[in-house]
Amino acid sequence: MRPLERGTARRVEWGLCVLMLLAASGCNRLTFVKPDLGRGDFHRTAPELDIRTDNRQDGARKALQQAQAAFAAGRIDEAGAFADEALKQDPGSAAAHTVRAVVADRRGEVASAGDHYRRAVELAPHQGAMFNNYGTWLCANGRPVESLEWFQRALADPNYPRRTTAMANAGACAIDAGQTEAGVELLESALQSDPENPVALGAMARHEFSAGRAFQARAFSQRRLAAAPADPAALLLASQIEQKLGDKEAADRYVQRLRAEFPATSGSGTGDDGKR
Repeated sequence: MRPLERGTARRVEWGLCVLMLLAASGCNRLTFVKPDLGRGDFHRTAPELDIRTDNRQDGARKALQQAQAAFAAGRIDEAGAFADEALKQDPGSAAAHTVRAVVADRRGEVASAGDHYRRAVELAPHQGAMFNNYGTWLCANGRPVESLEWFQRALADPNYPRRTTAMANAGACAIDAGQTEAGVELLESALQSDPENPVALGAMARHEFSAGRAFQARAFSQRRLAAAPADPAALLLASQIEQKLGDKEAADRYVQRLRAEFPATSGSGTGDDGKR
């Protein structure tokens, strides 16, 4: 694997974003998976945390569980209040700071989210998940070059179980930062480890399309859509690829799916303004 080098950062614009809460069966594991659904050139998964091992205070643990339930129900303000209570009970809880960061991100409080992600890193300096979270936030907010260091730290944690996710994130962000060769190698390594990794597949589809290799882009796009539920970014790119290949009917089908499954998403990718 080539070392990541510093390059020229490219601004990544935020769009529609959906956060899902997944609770692992049989334990109090709290994992946030945040796929981007609006920027055609950005797709990451983050953040993640495990409240089983983080909190030393029962009060903080209970507040985090309540924050989880509130967030899952879409009660964002309530989730934020419980996260604040968890921090009051245990200011040294990296998990509580991560929950607070997710809530701030959902509210559009970008700077606050970044502060909490960074604080979580400081409180859990040996947890790859926290490095991946912060790197993801940096890259999503137009700082891909800075993000690479944090992904490297995540990958250096031998106990981090989701190293493939961090590798895929690192590859996508390296390309965003102008580190194309290193980024592609990271994405290929991620796919060797997990051939159905949706982040790596989506990033490779975008890379191939940007490079003018529409047939290769189509193959990665189709694998991406087969690997995980569709999101607007994946459908938008698929429509653009088919349009480029001259298959208007296929492009239209993706546009129809985009409008039917994600009616709040503007643009179809079929014209300069994305409208038909």
